[in-house]
Amino acid sequence: MILFPAIDLKGGECVRLKLGDMDQATVYNTDPGAQAKAFQDQGFQWLHVVDLDGAFAGEAVNGQAVEAILASTDNPVQLGGGIRTIEHIQFWLDKGISRVILGTIAVRDPDLVRAACKQFPGQIAVGIDARGGKVAVEGWAETSELSVIDMAARFEDAGVAAIIFTDIDRDGVLTGINWDSTLELARSTSIPVIASGGLASMDDIERLTQEDAGILEGAISGRALYDGRIDPAEALERLRGAA
Repeated sequence: MILFPAIDLKGGECVRLKLGDMDQATVYNTDPGAQAKAFQDQGFQWLHVVDLDGAFAGEAVNGQAVEAILASTDNPVQLGGGIRTIEHIQFWLDKGISRVILGTIAVRDPDLVRAACKQFPGQIAVGIDARGGKVAVEGWAETSELSVIDMAARFEDAGVAAIIFTDIDRDGVLTGINWDSTLELARSTSIPVIASGGLASMDDIERLTQEDAGILEGAISGRALYDGRIDPAEALERLRGAA
């Protein structure tokens, strides 16, 4: 079970949004590279990074910050936000990103995801962001009519390395992971699922250690780590004990 600390980038800074609203951003660190190193020093072994501005722009906006992160940590980094072409994917993998997350383009052009999985095996993840059970796109600004489970089914045999499932209604508000929807998705697909959105406390960490949650690859934590609601050492120890 991997606990992924999150760095969300807006204007070159580490922020957390409330309910995916760019106007409700709290800045936690103005130095993304230093934050990446701090997470590594705390014992985390992966890093989850999102270029929030890029998700709206459809291209990399916080590239300089991402490169500072890569220069500051030895941990593998998965990156999402505005990555919508094979060229974008190739660029970031060449820079040292370990896994690229495709979101909006996975809804708009599933064939591109399939092509990317063939070209870059093991390095393509799909981000499924949901509001009310329906997939949201364009930095969460639009909601489609596609259900989460139908979206996952599109890529069942494509070679996707992981699905990052975010419940937007839980994101950044510390109300806990939507366990029912997350586990339902995980049971519906053979693709490893990573839970995101709402991880709020050590209670959620404890929930991750329960047997039914073992189907998940891991979970992403943002605000709760920055606010000190989750103790990194204790959280990682509990998850190691449940492995």
